[in-house]
Amino acid sequence: MSPPRLTGALRSFSTVSKQEDFTEEVYDLKTKRLKRQELFSREGLTWQKIVQFFTQHLEKAEQQAAAQELKSILQAAKQIVGIEHGQDTIESAAVFLFETFHNKDHVGHEETRAIKQMFGPFPSSAADASCAAVSRAVAPLGESQVEEFVRSQSSCRAPQRGSAFGRNITFSYDCYTLDPQEALPWVGGPEDETPGGGLDFHSFLNNHQGRRGNGGEADGGRLSLGVAQSSGDGTILRGEVEKYLNGGNMISSSPEELCTSLFEMLASTKSDDELQNELFELLGPEGFEMISVLLQRRSSIVDSLLSIPADRINYPPGDGGIKPTYGCQVTIQSGKEKEMMKMHRREEKRERKRGERRWDDTEFSSDLYFDPKEMRAQREQALLTARRSPVLSRERVYERIRYPNVYDCYAEATKTSAFVGGAKLMLPEGIKRENNKMYEEVEIPPSDPMSIGFEEKPIYISELDEIGQLVFKGMQRLNRIQSIVFETAYNTNENLLICAPTGAGKTNIAMLTVLHEIRQHLQPGGVIKKDEFKIVYVAPMKALAAEMTNYFSKRLEPLGIAVKELTGDMQLTKGEILRTQMLVTTPEKWDVVTRKSVGDVALSQIVKLLILDEVHLLHEDRGPVLESLVARTLRQVESTQSMIRILGLSATLPNYLDVASFLHVNPYIGLFYFDSRFRPVPLGQSFVGIKTTNKIQQLHDMEEVCYEKVLEQIRNGHQVMVFVHARNATVRTAMGLIEMAKNRGESSFFQPDHGPDYGQCEKSIQRSRNKQMKEMFPDGIGIHHAGMLRADRSLMESMFSRGYLKVLCCTATLAWGVNLPAHAVIIKGTQIYDAKRGTLVDLGILDVMQIFGRAGRPQFDKYGEGTIITAHDKLSHYLTLLTQQNPIESQFLETMADNLNAEVSLGTVTNVEEAVRWLSYTYLYIRMRANPLAYGINHKAYQMDPGLELYRKELVVMAARKLDKARMIRFEERTGYFASTDLGRTASHFYIKYNTMETFNELFNSQKTEADILSIVSKAEEFEQVKVRDEEMEELEQMLCNYCELPAAGGVENGYGKINILLQTYIGRGEVDSFSLISDLSYVAQNAARIVRALFEIALRKRWPAMTYRLLNLCKVIDKRLWGFAHPLRQFSILPHNVLARLEEKKLTVDKLKDMQKDEIGHMLHHVNIGLKVKQCVHQIPSILMEATIQPITRTVLRVRLQITPDFQWHDQCHGSVGEPWWLWVEDPINDHIYHSEYLLLQKKQVVSGEPQQVVFTIPIFEPMPSQYYIRAVSDRWLGSEAVCIINFQHLILPERHPPHTELLDLQPLPITALGNLEYESLYKFTHFNPIQTQIFHTLYHTDTNVLLGAPTGSGKTIAAELAMFRVFNQYPTSKVVYIAPLKALVRERIEDWKIRIEEKLGKKVVELTGDVTPDMRAIAAADLIVTTPEKWDGVSRSWQNRSYVQKVAILIIDEIHLLGEDRGPVLEVIVSRTNFISSHTNKTVRVVGLSTALANARDLADWLGIGQVGLFNFRPSVRPVPLEVHIQGFPGQHYCPRMASMNKPVFQAIRSHSPAKPVLIFVSSRRQTRLTALDLIAFLATEDDPKQWLHQDETQMTDIIAMVRESNLKLTLAFGIGMHHAGLHERDRKTVEELFVNCKIQILIATSTLAWGVNFPAHLVIVKGTEYYDGKTRRYVDYPITDVLQMMGRAGRPQYDDQGKAVILVHDIKKDFYKKFLYEPFPVESSLLGVLSDHLNAEIAAGTITSKQDAMDYITWTYFFRRLVMNPSYYSLDDISHETINKYLSNLVERSLRDLECSYCMEIGEDDCTIEALTYGRISSYYYLKHQTVRMFKERLRAELPIQDILSVLTPCVSMHLRAQLPCSDYGTDTKTVLDNAIRICQAMLDVAANEGWLVTALSICNLVQMIVQGRWLNDSSILTLPTIEQQHLYLFSRCSSKGGKGGARGFHGPIEGLPELIATCEGRENTFAAIVGEELQPHQISQVTTF
Repeated sequence: MSPPRLTGALRSFSTVSKQEDFTEEVYDLKTKRLKRQELFSREGLTWQKIVQFFTQHLEKAEQQAAAQELKSILQAAKQIVGIEHGQDTIESAAVFLFETFHNKDHVGHEETRAIKQMFGPFPSSAADASCAAVSRAVAPLGESQVEEFVRSQSSCRAPQRGSAFGRNITFSYDCYTLDPQEALPWVGGPEDETPGGGLDFHSFLNNHQGRRGNGGEADGGRLSLGVAQSSGDGTILRGEVEKYLNGGNMISSSPEELCTSLFEMLASTKSDDELQNELFELLGPEGFEMISVLLQRRSSIVDSLLSIPADRINYPPGDGGIKPTYGCQVTIQSGKEKEMMKMHRREEKRERKRGERRWDDTEFSSDLYFDPKEMRAQREQALLTARRSPVLSRERVYERIRYPNVYDCYAEATKTSAFVGGAKLMLPEGIKRENNKMYEEVEIPPSDPMSIGFEEKPIYISELDEIGQLVFKGMQRLNRIQSIVFETAYNTNENLLICAPTGAGKTNIAMLTVLHEIRQHLQPGGVIKKDEFKIVYVAPMKALAAEMTNYFSKRLEPLGIAVKELTGDMQLTKGEILRTQMLVTTPEKWDVVTRKSVGDVALSQIVKLLILDEVHLLHEDRGPVLESLVARTLRQVESTQSMIRILGLSATLPNYLDVASFLHVNPYIGLFYFDSRFRPVPLGQSFVGIKTTNKIQQLHDMEEVCYEKVLEQIRNGHQVMVFVHARNATVRTAMGLIEMAKNRGESSFFQPDHGPDYGQCEKSIQRSRNKQMKEMFPDGIGIHHAGMLRADRSLMESMFSRGYLKVLCCTATLAWGVNLPAHAVIIKGTQIYDAKRGTLVDLGILDVMQIFGRAGRPQFDKYGEGTIITAHDKLSHYLTLLTQQNPIESQFLETMADNLNAEVSLGTVTNVEEAVRWLSYTYLYIRMRANPLAYGINHKAYQMDPGLELYRKELVVMAARKLDKARMIRFEERTGYFASTDLGRTASHFYIKYNTMETFNELFNSQKTEADILSIVSKAEEFEQVKVRDEEMEELEQMLCNYCELPAAGGVENGYGKINILLQTYIGRGEVDSFSLISDLSYVAQNAARIVRALFEIALRKRWPAMTYRLLNLCKVIDKRLWGFAHPLRQFSILPHNVLARLEEKKLTVDKLKDMQKDEIGHMLHHVNIGLKVKQCVHQIPSILMEATIQPITRTVLRVRLQITPDFQWHDQCHGSVGEPWWLWVEDPINDHIYHSEYLLLQKKQVVSGEPQQVVFTIPIFEPMPSQYYIRAVSDRWLGSEAVCIINFQHLILPERHPPHTELLDLQPLPITALGNLEYESLYKFTHFNPIQTQIFHTLYHTDTNVLLGAPTGSGKTIAAELAMFRVFNQYPTSKVVYIAPLKALVRERIEDWKIRIEEKLGKKVVELTGDVTPDMRAIAAADLIVTTPEKWDGVSRSWQNRSYVQKVAILIIDEIHLLGEDRGPVLEVIVSRTNFISSHTNKTVRVVGLSTALANARDLADWLGIGQVGLFNFRPSVRPVPLEVHIQGFPGQHYCPRMASMNKPVFQAIRSHSPAKPVLIFVSSRRQTRLTALDLIAFLATEDDPKQWLHQDETQMTDIIAMVRESNLKLTLAFGIGMHHAGLHERDRKTVEELFVNCKIQILIATSTLAWGVNFPAHLVIVKGTEYYDGKTRRYVDYPITDVLQMMGRAGRPQYDDQGKAVILVHDIKKDFYKKFLYEPFPVESSLLGVLSDHLNAEIAAGTITSKQDAMDYITWTYFFRRLVMNPSYYSLDDISHETINKYLSNLVERSLRDLECSYCMEIGEDDCTIEALTYGRISSYYYLKHQTVRMFKERLRAELPIQDILSVLTPCVSMHLRAQLPCSDYGTDTKTVLDNAIRICQAMLDVAANEGWLVTALSICNLVQMIVQGRWLNDSSILTLPTIEQQHLYLFSRCSSKGGKGGARGFHGPIEGLPELIATCEGRENTFAAIVGEELQPHQISQVTTF
């Protein structure tokens, strides 16, 4: 028993400060028990004494030899008894052997018999060995000396010695009255006393251990009564009481009353511990000293008061004459007073007992007998109490509430109590007890089944719906329990808790809820929507999980539901998890899975049903896992408002109400409790406690009792299963049973009856290789354990079920994994070896219940029998457990820190307040409130803090401090915020305990070797409990010598040394004999792999290359169980050992083998045929080729492009079907640092096709330049598979240093009157220009020089553009202004602004020219200002010779010119180059104004634009009008979607902390992310006090606005003040959202990144959520251009309102450094013209500006590309910048590009190899703006007479979606739009190609296709579909509407309406006619829309 739990408050002023310090007090039961055990163990011979005897009587020299002999005696003992019972058993066996042989010289008949009788069958060699050893050992000593020693020691056992302790006992029959509420303290009065009434202490203890001695105190201890002492002790009580009351405590009581109460308590049968708690409850903390005094002098107080003469003898009612209870009353009072006293005390006790069990009172309330006087007294007393008690206190209601589905006879029955094994118990009636010298037995008879109630009717399967019938096929009907639960489980969504005995069919209840869930997702056609739900079944053991997986998959197969097992043994890939509908998993595994979010929506968000099997596990070590799971699920239900149903299944447990409220079950609907009356086969239980404390004797007695029990059953014709707890014990037990049967001549009972197929069975048994099994079969006894072969086990199972085995000896695995019932089961011994704790522990209650659940065969038996044979001191433990009297408590406190860390790193708990709220979802919280004392909360604290807020806060803060100290989270005490760290996340993902992390922090650094790592791992807390036992030392020594390749620190003596040795043995695949070592070994292996993985992650995060490499290899070493120096081919199991050995011996490395022929290999290995196999294996080892190119971006940053080509053969058996994972990192060997690392998955398809994979990343570089970096790629799974690529910096030329920025001058702000034009001035709302505009005003407005303005976003660059435009309007009124903006959205924004300001107010014509809007020539010719996109202007200006308006352009304003460096940069480059070219030809200068963000290399750009010193303004990024504060946060996680999901909570927090009330812009990468982010934010809002806090508008108005919105998600989010903005929204929705946001009606706007460019509405806070987007071309996630990120940040800070803006950037943690650098220092712009040079050359050739190769060269020198080539040669892979190198480089470039064009039929090179001539295809490609490859494809794939579908396949399959298909998701809609924008243009080009070739049919098909695309219908569809809102399903309206009674008017058209012409004729333009036709299907507004159309 563990000492009582005391609170901190209690400890501080009590004597029990330390657990170890048991107060030395004779009255403490515990001490007594211990003393008695010591006494028994001291008696007689012990091994220690023998050892001591030899050391005393021998000289030094002889001691050595004797020690050796003693060791061999132990060895022999070990052989005889086995090692599974622990060391002390072996020692006591050795003592027995010593005693037997100390005076013998050989093993005689007698000795053999003695040993056999004691141990059962034994190896004779062991006996001989021990005999020899004993005689050798005693030889040096005289025989007489030894004889004397043995005799003197053995005589101790004789019972003559006086009593062990206690006082002289004089009996006094004067006891005291027992309060009726104290249950009777013993059963059986003086009659069954010891025969002869002698008081021989030994027999007393043996017979009545723990029974009441004659009137002596109970509990086997307090035998001291009736000795009159000085009555001084009696006055102590009175004195203490007065002292206490004078202190002003408990004002209501008088001293007499209190004295009586206290005395009755002191004289009760409770132990001191129980009393201490009760007294404390009664007296409160002030009575502390008093309590300690009373308890210390308890016996003397009681004794002195008891010696007062008796006043009357009291018989309890009803029990009259049988068992008299003697007692004496102490104070003389009238009867009335006495009743009052009792009532008073009961009231008081009731008040105090609020924290105790709920229905404790049921015990005595039912015992009371009613008496009118008493009732009245009770009432008065109640009124008196009421006068004092507060009016509104939180009283517990003691009346038992009746819940509809609770069938609990225990709670209702009156309990009689009994003492068993010294503890008080309540047992059911009808119980038999037997007590003899050897054992005490308690037998609980099987209960009668519950009678069937009125409403109960069985549910027949045939009555269920179709699904139910499919699944329950083959079953007639549901059993009783299932029928009772059916309605709730199958037809409602309620959470359920079902407590029912094992074997009552709970699995089918789970199945009912599963079916209910499936029915929720059933579409009308009988289709199940499988991707909408997941069901998770959590089973406590892997064996059980496997069984459940089989069961559910079989049953659910007809529905096509996939059921998979997800446990430590069965890993699933992410894809498999997503494809499975039902997962069966263990608590730990599911915890890990939900700690990481899997998939984009966390896996747990599609879980709709969570089934927890065996919920009563809550009070075991693994309980906390269940608690954290349920808490996580419940919090998610509340935050996401999603419905997750929880079903708890459990065995019967007493406090089911607590568990129900923990699972949020409504006790009136979802709580079902069935007691043992509902077992399908009632179970009789018997408990046997063996009394002896001598280990050997105990084993012997157990065997004996076990045999008797087995025989009893067999005689009655039943079969028996005997459960033992070790594999070899099965054999030993079976042999023992056979032996005993033979000795007693009873073996005939065991022999099987020979049935017809007996011979057959015998043959199959004889075929087995298992020797023992064959020997035992004829005797009718079988064995079964996990160490046997699967076939043998199945054989045993079938023999048992056929009845050929009467007895089956098995381990507990049989009970869990296989459903094999027997009439009787016997559990022999309850000690089981637990590797996790490293010692023998008590068998868990879960196992006992599972084993007992196997008793009774439902078809054959009336009842089953379960027997448990245990040591006497454990008897009460199992009785209470199995009769469910211990409420199950929570174990959560112990793992609090780990669970808190998991929640913090998951992002669900971010501050103390949330953590406190999180705790309120745990079972701990429920139990803390129900039973505060057990959790160390004193009464006062509980009264002051009934919700335990403060206590929970204290717990959280303590845990957080611990975690903070271990650097697992960052905890700010001041604000109470938590932030997770890499360490914490690693610990959470790998399930590493907090203490282990502390160990790592202390011991782990980058210099450790492999041996150090192993020793660090072995010190982890996970292995703390593994102990070293003496008996294992030798074997460990051998293992150390044979298998350990690395030195094992700590050696054999220490625990961590042992773990190290075991781990190395595991890797070296060593043999282990000892049973305990085998289980330790598997435990170590399971955990070490995980811990090393965690260390690897830590090293990677700390950026230690050597360490990371070492650890990754070590991970693989443990996974593969191969040392690193072993040959890599050892990883293939198909190669024979000798071959591998030869490979190693001949030193044939993998590389050598790759180059050899298969025959050559065969010859080398002397094994010709193996060559091929080896060769195949060599090529299956994953290997890759890496090629890196580097481009310096600045002098400190390199961009690396890595091309990875797989170079191995894929084989599904070796590599799986998904991909091979690799780790990749860049290391600097000199500084020992990793600059970049990432995880890479080589997909199967990439390996098979051999296609290379591109990886792009940036790394820093320092000056002086290092000689080289290494890029290392290491396989995550395969040893010996890695690749290194060296980045050499020898020839690297770093770019030039960048010139400084323009300083912002301190000028007087310029008033707008400087414009000198009232019209212009009226356009502006402000009075003065800002500093930047002031500084550039003159250059822009008064000169014509080209200008480049670089300034941060938001500094008013648009106004600068306007200034330049005004200059043109003033000076050259006939010329045109062209404004180029990079995106259509920006163009739209400018047009909307300028249409009003410039067109209306200034009267200048403004024209938009984009892909969407193409005005006619006249409009363009008349326009003053053309706003356009680069591509469009490029297309227009390509034929500038023919278009006069292009030549009229006076100024070209290019906005965001820094986009030169991005994908669309080349177009800008070409435009500017062409503009310069045109102006040089027409001799009319065109002014170019470039606007950009702050640039690094502005000078180059300026030179290229032809800008001198005057026109260049490049301000630094910090000169923003509103200063910006930037926060960058890194997020781990290899996968994009879960990483995004983990950012949502930080987004919410950023809003809360940085901008609780000001507008916020959130940028995400995709439309889908806008939706997911918005929904998550709403979920977080739901937990707030004011969920609509972001909506700043009247809700009714908002409802009207929402009604107008089309997009369903947007309707939802707007209600919460969150807007979404992306290209997929309808134009009007987008406008609505913009309006609302700009006017601050909604506070949050979530937009895709395009919005950063497209719309200029700033916000106070900008959050960039993730910096990657999915690139459809390369099918992977790529980073945003840095310019985009800067643009987004630029939206932060509103110039008019904010004094600072805030930006929060959430990035992938490996990119954090890169962003840190570039967000603060500007980014250089490089050219990206190289890739698309040929297309642009083609355009110029078609336009006729390039006619020869020399022209092409000259053209290139005009470009920006040429400028940068000279400045940063390495970026463009140019080796040096000498003149001829550049010349050669450019000539090659031109040659290559022209050759490409020639291949695409776009041009041809003349005979002279110099002139160039354009061809038709070139012109088509240039005119339609197509890539030359596209035209080439048309030319090659189009043929004469192609039908439409072939043309479509040329055009690409996407377009067909548009032709009236329902799109599965809104994202496709927008993609379709993009496709359509391009489709028409491409079709027209195809038409030209077809016409050029003269193919009429093809040309017509293309024309049709164009019409189909425009009208959005297929060619053969009805033409009516062209009308808007008319769909296919409406056509029937028209066809049925023929001439109905001339409705069509007088000259109306008659006949069916087939197409548009008929429809027009019928309606004759009248809306009402049309409405009459379609009125029933369409809305009025739709009808009017159609008619206007």
